[in-house]
Amino acid sequence: MEKYYYLGLMIFTLSYPLSQSFEHRIQYAKNLYALIPATLIMAAIFIAWDHWFTVIGIWEFNPRYILGIYFLELPVEEWAFFFIVPYACVFIYEVLKYFVKKDIFKPFSKHLLLALIPIFVFLGIIHTDKMYTSVNFIFAAAVLSVHFIIFKDKHFGKFLLAYLVTLIPFMLVNGILTGSFIDEPIVKYNNEENLSIRIGTVPIEDTVYNLSMLLLINTVYEKVKENKTFRRRESL
Repeated sequence: MEKYYYLGLMIFTLSYPLSQSFEHRIQYAKNLYALIPATLIMAAIFIAWDHWFTVIGIWEFNPRYILGIYFLELPVEEWAFFFIVPYACVFIYEVLKYFVKKDIFKPFSKHLLLALIPIFVFLGIIHTDKMYTSVNFIFAAAVLSVHFIIFKDKHFGKFLLAYLVTLIPFMLVNGILTGSFIDEPIVKYNNEENLSIRIGTVPIEDTVYNLSMLLLINTVYEKVKENKTFRRRESL
């Protein structure tokens, strides 16, 4: 049964948000028109990145815990990751937008966003000897910059709240992927290419990787929704 661990983890991750997608208050399924292109754009970038890092040995996948079906050197479970995790995380984002009306991070969201960009660039530059660290931080700075150019801080406060909440299931899922609660990690990292700082078993860089992935989706997702609203108003 061990070969189903990664697949089972992805099914577990998807189960609750999928079951609640038609819940009458959130009506998450009605946002698929925006979620699908946002996820496809993110997946195209991150799967290419994933493939590159797998080929050059930044990380690898433990054959003990996967089905053994590969496409472009990536197990099928890893492909599923880039569609299931965004679905679950944007669901959390929409739930929080519905139930937490106040943008509690709004007073300092712009300052934080603008501060993170040079901090991430700096960290990426000083750690160019560590591929995962360097690429991860510089890419995060680029995503933050694009988000700011498009929206300023319009959505960043709401996003930040959702990101912090998603860190809870993220640490659980990524913890299992990196070896928590099981004999060996499902995803093995080359520690020469990261800072070797871990939260439990999770490399610290993964929290920034998660931020980039979710903010990229959020940016496209909100832009598509905004464009639809604009076209609707224009037609009236």
